[in-house]
Amino acid sequence: MSKKPTPRAPAAPEPAALPGRLTAAAALTALEGLALAGLGVYMLFVGIAGDPDSPQQAETGGITLLALAALPLVAARGLRLGRRWSRGPALITQLMALPVAWTLWTTGGAMTAAAVALALAAVAVAALLVNPTATEALGIGPGDQAR
Repeated sequence: MSKKPTPRAPAAPEPAALPGRLTAAAALTALEGLALAGLGVYMLFVGIAGDPDSPQQAETGGITLLALAALPLVAARGLRLGRRWSRGPALITQLMALPVAWTLWTTGGAMTAAAVALALAAVAVAALLVNPTATEALGIGPGDQAR
């Protein structure tokens, strides 16, 4: 008895490569999310194992930062996958980052460098996301169908 060759399904077409602007926006947004998550873990650790002025406030702040970190991390993943919906949460993250950067700036001292870095990242990501190349790659524009 001879075996019949099984027909193979045609190979799926490779997804179109994302433009570098969109990849950069995704990377910076993910970096912001990871920084928030790291700060949240630190605050939670200090609240539990450290000696803060208010353990309850430190723990609540840590949990809040961990929850807030989900927005940029999910948005970054969506951007990396070229999902249309991800642009909104990524832009919201940048809009929320600007007042935080201003607050860090007015604090002065060592926070000045963090303020500058955060403000530059927020402005850069916002500019990358409104760039026509990125919006076209996400399928955003008049007459485009939802992804």
